[in-house]
Amino acid sequence: MQIYRAGQTPSRPGPSDWFTGRVRIDALFNPAAPDRVQGAHVTFEPGARTAWHTHPLGQTLIVTSGLGRVQRDGGPVETIRPGDVVWFEPGEKHWHGASPEAAMTHIALQEVKDGKVVDWLEHVSDAEYGA
Repeated sequence: MQIYRAGQTPSRPGPSDWFTGRVRIDALFNPAAPDRVQGAHVTFEPGARTAWHTHPLGQTLIVTSGLGRVQRDGGPVETIRPGDVVWFEPGEKHWHGASPEAAMTHIALQEVKDGKVVDWLEHVSDAEYGA
């Protein structure tokens, strides 16, 4: 058994290469072989969002507070709320973040494949975000 204590890993800002706006990442757990699942508690300030990205084994988001937005490539921008669970398929290009008016927090779960959990792509434009 291993207990990951709250505050054991310091909060860190979301890097500007991966995010637009103010984002805070709190790692929940990271895998040690043979485990593959990684988890983080991510808070987006109003208007903040990820860049477009994909995950080799998919990603699950569990919205815990606030009001957010998600979009997969070619699909409409969708509103997400506390209690919503979002699944992105392996390799599905997508982004997620807060609404313009309210912050949003989610738990993000993804698996490691060949040492990688995400492929970061271009930033989401204001026009894409506002669609």
